[in-house]
Amino acid sequence: MSGRLYYQPIQEIEPYCLPQFQTVDHHLQYNDGGKGAHFSLQNSYEQYCTLESSSANGSYTIYNSPSTVTFSPNGSPMSQQESQSYPPDLHHSPDNAYGSPMSTSCITNDASDLKHKLRELESVMLGPDSDIIDGIDSTYQNGTNKGSPEMDSGRQIIGAIAKGDLKHVLIACAKAVSENELLLANWLMYELRQMVSVSGEPIQRLGAYMLEGLVARLNSSGSSICKSLRCKEPASSDLLSYMHILYEVCPYFKFGYMSANGAIAEAMKDEDRVHIIDFQIGQGSQWITLIQAFAARPGGPPHIRITGIDDSISAYARGGGLGIVGKRLSKLAEQFKVPFEFHAANMSGYDVQLENLRVQPGEAVAVNFAFMLHHVPDESVSTENYRDRLLMLVKRLSPKVVTLVEQESNTNTAAFYPRFLEALNYYTAMFESIDVNLARGHKERINIEQHCLARDVVNIIACEGPERIERHELLGKWRSRFTMAGFRPYPLSSVVNATIKTLLENYCNRYRLQERDGALFLGWMNRDLVASCAWR
Repeated sequence: MSGRLYYQPIQEIEPYCLPQFQTVDHHLQYNDGGKGAHFSLQNSYEQYCTLESSSANGSYTIYNSPSTVTFSPNGSPMSQQESQSYPPDLHHSPDNAYGSPMSTSCITNDASDLKHKLRELESVMLGPDSDIIDGIDSTYQNGTNKGSPEMDSGRQIIGAIAKGDLKHVLIACAKAVSENELLLANWLMYELRQMVSVSGEPIQRLGAYMLEGLVARLNSSGSSICKSLRCKEPASSDLLSYMHILYEVCPYFKFGYMSANGAIAEAMKDEDRVHIIDFQIGQGSQWITLIQAFAARPGGPPHIRITGIDDSISAYARGGGLGIVGKRLSKLAEQFKVPFEFHAANMSGYDVQLENLRVQPGEAVAVNFAFMLHHVPDESVSTENYRDRLLMLVKRLSPKVVTLVEQESNTNTAAFYPRFLEALNYYTAMFESIDVNLARGHKERINIEQHCLARDVVNIIACEGPERIERHELLGKWRSRFTMAGFRPYPLSSVVNATIKTLLENYCNRYRLQERDGALFLGWMNRDLVASCAWR
């Protein structure tokens, strides 16, 4: 079975951009233990950045007022006056990834003014006698640890910057944002601008998008970021191409769809009428191999009816409505002589009511939740609790099997700082696995990461409330929800496990497959990334 047959795009969501910097009309004051040390910062620089890619020349635009700043191909910002037409630097050397001599800051337009502010910040953090800007404090270099916890923290941050420890600086910046330490956060954002690169090492590329999320969070209210600013989508054909490449180079989606199809095939092996309800059908390509498998079933294929649920947002990537999916699958079923019907339900999954599903007497029902439920709001977002309501609605259908495939991550109800740490850990593994499977010089790699992954990262970091739609939960929490709705586990067969092991032979040996408690986990090295299980 060719890998292309498994291709199934993830639902596209509205992209998120860096928000416009709000005018700050207040002073931040610090007193140094009565010694009279004092400084203030007033920021009225209005700008906002985007994740928009100019795929024609490899530059990345930041819009601001009154002047314009662009990202050079190494990911560092530069002013319009300094910028030029850069060709894509797809063979960018990691040795040159840390910034550009033309780098500027989101904090100030004047480099000397910024350095003065950094020295004032240094005085506040480490005391008036320190000289960290021009050289690392000798106390830190000698490994001794004297002074207050604030001084120790400051030395660690300065040391991390000097060593290029991007992960440490990202975490320190997130902590400053979470504690509303505005000056420290802005200082670290300036330093991070010199360290990240959309064409560098995996942590540098991820760091660029996490930094955008931090800036967006610091300078906008979470409730308005998703409404006030938008990035331009690429053409639907380009977006589909990016998603397809990601699907091919990483086994995560194939793993999910293969395991779900295996559970459905096993549950329906003796049924004559099968009704599959897919709550995020996308391209519908997940069902190509299942239709083929049913066609080869001893005794002949069953009558298959697929209800495809999807909203208008996904139609953009698809290039049209659900009718496209129905025609494609109907043509395939006719080719393999499988009795087939397709029913389109154009709506969001959590708006579905029983009458929208048109379940008929005598049908064996299978429900598919593949990379979908984490987009459904739960009790932490709305008193409607659409997530649990949807599961209870599905239970009323008395399905023979319900398949669940989700990212194994905890970003739903976690507070901002632990959520940032979780996202950093999860997406580091994801970006590292992409780096192994997709050549650094691949002409579309930056576009793939920006349009398929970066907006999710920004959404997790920058948004709150209903605007934060990337709300992943660990399998343990999904188990609780399914159990509460009245479901029992449906163990995946050993055949499914063996098939996926064969699939992984085509990929790097750092991917790992584990079976635990009746579920399958696909991970990268020691990090679980995707979990798959079935219920009845």
